[in-house]
Amino acid sequence: MHTHKENSKENRLIISAGLNFATTAAQIIGGIFSGSLSLISDALHNLSDTVALVISFFAVRLAKRKNTEAQTFGYKRAEILAALFNACALVVVSIYLFKEAFFRFTHPHPVNSLLMLSVASVGLIANIVSVVLLKAHAHEDLNVRAAYVHLFSDFLSSIAVIIGACAIFVSKAYWIDPALTILIGIYVMKEGYKIIEESTRILMEHVPKGISLREIQAQIEGVDRVKDIHHAHLWSVTERDIHFEAHINVSRDMQVSETCLLVKQVEDMLKERFAITHVTLQVEINSCKGVPLVKE
Repeated sequence: MHTHKENSKENRLIISAGLNFATTAAQIIGGIFSGSLSLISDALHNLSDTVALVISFFAVRLAKRKNTEAQTFGYKRAEILAALFNACALVVVSIYLFKEAFFRFTHPHPVNSLLMLSVASVGLIANIVSVVLLKAHAHEDLNVRAAYVHLFSDFLSSIAVIIGACAIFVSKAYWIDPALTILIGIYVMKEGYKIIEESTRILMEHVPKGISLREIQAQIEGVDRVKDIHHAHLWSVTERDIHFEAHINVSRDMQVSETCLLVKQVEDMLKERFAITHVTLQVEINSCKGVPLVKE
């Protein structure tokens, strides 16, 4: 089941990349002949989409490699690195769009609105197909989510370009074209920043969002025979691979078989309540006195 899901993810990434590459070529040609900056900016965004999708595809492939003695976590964080790279690319593209848009404000340029509308409509169809293909995986994978944000923002920008083309055709107000470019850039930058923040949190091994270390402490110390926990660490290897380790101080001396049952009880509780996938507990009795939850 898991293999089928991974294969489905890879196939959808490749199909989306092919669609976006074809759309990019059409939009660049259409943008040049129509004189539309927003169409060219949409094309550049589409090109970044294509690169993002290809990177995401290879990251998914790389992350499937097995753990080795030299790479005990395997290549799981390849997907997080790909997400960070793609999000940074979004921000860079946005800055470029701002620069070109401000130049166009000061140097107005006539736009062939009908050609702009035709090419943008083709791009919109390709974006819709790509967004639908990746939506199912976007909520469970930061790497795919970064690629999905690329596509969804391009979907929105295609709609904006179509509306702009209609407005230019009716009013001949050519300032609409760079104005749309700035709006597209603001949205793209905002979404890119959110992914940069999340991927950076994972790479810096911060406590995952939505999980409180103090709440975990309260739950574990509420288990029978547990006195306290200390030397705790909580981090994510990937979005779905959350690790927790701690020293667990028990209230009385006990056999190894009893400690195994206690550890299993804590592991099950952490998995059920906090979706923690990997737990390492060092059981001890009064070995570390006066040590805080998180060692300074």
